Amino acid sequence: MRCNTTAVSDTLSGMPTTRPRVLVTETDELKLALDEAARRWPGGSRSALLVRLALEGHQAAQAEHAAVVQSRVDAVERWSGSFSEGYERDLLERIREDWPA
Repeated sequence: MRCNTTAVSDTLSGMPTTRPRVLVTETDELKLALDEAARRWPGGSRSALLVRLALEGHQAAQAEHAAVVQSRVDAVERWSGSFSEGYERDLLERIREDWPA
């Protein structure tokens, strides 16, 4: 559903945006999150608090993903070359010679 700034009705004299809107039902869990957010950031509307929670959650998810990626990079760097001594230099070439063409 998109709002149209040119549409005029009996109840609305034009919407302030053409951007999509999101309708959310305030479940018990969301109510708790919004109540806690209101204590953390007093004075905001529930809509503004929901936006702030969504943006903070997005930032937290990005940071968590970056940490996971970095831990994988660290593991690769830590183990890089660790097993090279156990194999002869031309082993892969010799194995490929036995493969069907």
